[in-house]
Order: sequence, then structure tokens, then C-alpha cells
Amino acid sequence: MATKRSYHDACGTAHALDLVGERWALLVVRELLLGPKRYGDLRADLPGISTNVLSHRLDELEEAGVVYRRTLPPPANARVYELTEWGLELEPIIRALGRWGARSPAHQRDASISPTSFVLSLRTNFDPEAASGVQAVYELHLGQHSFHARVADGAFEIDRGTTSEPDATIEGPPDALASVIYGGRDMTEATHASDLAIKGDLTAVERFLSLFPLPEPAPQPVQD
Repeated sequence: MATKRSYHDACGTAHALDLVGERWALLVVRELLLGPKRYGDLRADLPGISTNVLSHRLDELEEAGVVYRRTLPPPANARVYELTEWGLELEPIIRALGRWGARSPAHQRDASISPTSFVLSLRTNFDPEAASGVQAVYELHLGQHSFHARVADGAFEIDRGTTSEPDATIEGPPDALASVIYGGRDMTEATHASDLAIKGDLTAVERFLSLFPLPEPAPQPVQD
């Protein structure tokens, strides 16, 4: 069992929370959904976590069979943490939980966001109907992290790495790009402020930025 505490409940949901329900555990998993990371990278992308807690969560997740450690081949020779195949099955759960949480009236849309979290939000909020007729390839440079994205036939794919001859390139911190996509910030203002740098087809970029609407906030309960 991944944690010392248990619900002692035969329900699968209860057992899942035994495995990944400790504070920070699911966010550690979130940060590994796009591929392996070194301990230092995890620490940088989860700035609110202490080193002790991160070490404990990684040990617990490894013991549970959600995460494993391996050494990258030369010339890297770095020790990294990676999700197991079973651990990767958590992606749709985390994305669904994120979309549910985004409906909270108390959701802070201007809080900091990691590159991985931002990319997963794009996968989560993509609107196939809004993408009808869009055929384009993009590169996103989010700090030191690069991703290539493709929109075609109402489908969206995004993964780590670059691509040859993108229609447009968007560069900037994930917070800045999120402020445009989710916060209603004007793209031109963000570029004039040097928070974003855009190269290529501006029309394709404007269309891209409109493809990820957040869900409507949950209604407030009516007080008697």
C-alpha cells in the first residue's frame, strides 16, 4: 500500500485514494504524464512542495507501482522518474478532475501553472466543434520546454518536441499564454508587453487560441 493510512474500505475508489490520495500525489503524477522527469525538474515544476514531501510521495508512488525510476542512456546518464503503464491510465482521470475543478466559482485562473499542467489543460478543454475546418501545425515554446501541436479534422494532438515547418510558433511562459486563452487577455497586448512572441500565421494563432474554452462555472446554491 502506498501510504501508511488506509480507508480500510473494499470500494475501488477508496483503494485508489489509498494509493494516490495523499496531498501532492496526483500533482506529481500530473507532472509525469508527458514523460519522465528528473527529481530537480519535478521540484521546479511543483514550487509549493517541500523536498521531504516530494521524496515521500515518489517513494509511495513507486511502492504502489504507479511510478518507477530508471537511468537515461548516455550521454544523459540521468536518473528520472516515469509513470508505469498503469500510472499513465490516470491521465483521463486527472483531466476530468481538472475540468470539474475549473467549474468552481473560486477557481483562480490567474494562479501560476506549470508547462505540463498547461499542456494537459489544452488536451482537456479542446473543443472539436470550434476546430472544424482548422488544419494547422504549431510549436509552443514554454520556457525551456518545447511542444508541437496539430489541429486537423476536429482533432487535437500535442506532445513534447519540435516539428518541421510549423504554421506558427508561440513563445512565452505558460502563465502568459494561459492569461490569453483562459483569462481573456488580448493577444496583441501580450505581445506588445513582450510576454509572448509569435512567428508565422497570425490568423492561425488567433484561431488556435479560441479552441480551448473553459467550462461554465457551477451555479451557486440557492439559499433559502
